[in-house]
Amino acid sequence: MRWPGDTIGLTNQSSISSNNSKNQNKNQNNNHYTSHQHRGTLTVNVSVLLLSLASPDESSLKYEVEFLLQQQWYDPRLRYSNKSEYEYLNAIHHYNDIWLPDTYFIMHGDFKDPLIPVHFALRIYRNGTVNYLMRRHLILSCQGRLNIFPFDDPLCSFAIESISYEQTAITYVWKNDEGTLRTSPSLTSLNAYLIKNQTITCPIKGWRADGQVIDEDEFDDFGDSKCSLCQRRFEEQGNYSCLKVDLIFTRDRSFYFTTVFIPGIILVTSSFITFWLEWNAVPARVMIGVTTMLNFFTTSNGFRGTLPVVSNLTAMNVWDGVCMCFIYASLLEFVCVNYVGRKRPRHNVVYRPGENPVTQRLPAVLSRIGIILASPLKREGGATTGGTTGPNEIVTCTNCGPNPCTHTATNGCTAELRKKDPPHPIRVAKTIDVIARITFPVAYFMFLTFFFIHYKGTS
Repeated sequence: MRWPGDTIGLTNQSSISSNNSKNQNKNQNNNHYTSHQHRGTLTVNVSVLLLSLASPDESSLKYEVEFLLQQQWYDPRLRYSNKSEYEYLNAIHHYNDIWLPDTYFIMHGDFKDPLIPVHFALRIYRNGTVNYLMRRHLILSCQGRLNIFPFDDPLCSFAIESISYEQTAITYVWKNDEGTLRTSPSLTSLNAYLIKNQTITCPIKGWRADGQVIDEDEFDDFGDSKCSLCQRRFEEQGNYSCLKVDLIFTRDRSFYFTTVFIPGIILVTSSFITFWLEWNAVPARVMIGVTTMLNFFTTSNGFRGTLPVVSNLTAMNVWDGVCMCFIYASLLEFVCVNYVGRKRPRHNVVYRPGENPVTQRLPAVLSRIGIILASPLKREGGATTGGTTGPNEIVTCTNCGPNPCTHTATNGCTAELRKKDPPHPIRVAKTIDVIARITFPVAYFMFLTFFFIHYKGTS
């Protein structure tokens, strides 16, 4: 079989590779080779090249990451003569005959392709350097702060380490010292917006730690088995080299503004339009209030169908709850205004200062053509009174000088009756509408300011 790059020297290259492979197998058999322990610590240089990023939808926490994983190490048993015309040997057909690191992926997710890579390259250079390149396609379950969704930045992490050899045998190091991954010039992304990535050495005790296993016959102070209390630790002893990759994504804010926030703002402010309609415009005000409420329910439920089914969507719950409260409050305001406006107006009452207008007897109804009392009462001082006053009652005098003043009734002043016009129900209804025109928009604007500043600042 001819491989890409194999030309006239294919036979020679294959024979060299076969000899190298036989030489390594011979060394393995003679030395019972299982690792590079007898030759010191093997250093494996690792680099990752991102090829594509994808997510099923904007609100998903699953991201598909496709990359090329390159591992490079030095094996002196695979050195060959410089007389070869090839810079390196294509040893892909000797994949099963050459020792390879048992690299293991630590992640929350799954492989989209088979565990055994079908897309890989294996090259052996003259000095014994081995370059092992394989393509991997991972489906990662990322961590997001759903309490501030959609202002969170999901974090996707995966790590690689040797599953069998401890750090004294194999050490993984990043090939590049920049602390970031390399990205392909043709990197494609679908619903995945990578804002930051970093390559670090993961802590040794990240998922393996030195520890002691509690014996099953150990008991606590209460006589219960510690293992029955789920306090047994299954911690592997050992020190394993590990490299970690962190991918930090962001969400498309414009998508959520156009599908959630702006439609919600339009529906809530549309419910405020009823405050500028006449108080008795029942069909128009009912139609606006009910329609905005139903539309908001439909929009909210349609969007929530795409969200993760969790209970801690705090930001979205606050948004939906407050917006619905404003729409419902505007509908209740119309009910209140309509009820007040339809009440029968009370007649004007006449009472002296200090009297309770509820308990005093109502005088005659005011005349339609003038504001005069039906039965005026006159006293000698030239002032009108509706009856005798108490000796210590404060009254308004009209014969005490150029300007009226107040005295007690014992000073001989005459009391002047005061007339109070109770507010007309229609006037009260219109006043409620005027107040609502100011309070509702201002309160909603304050909520919007707090909501976006708080949750954006928290992110």
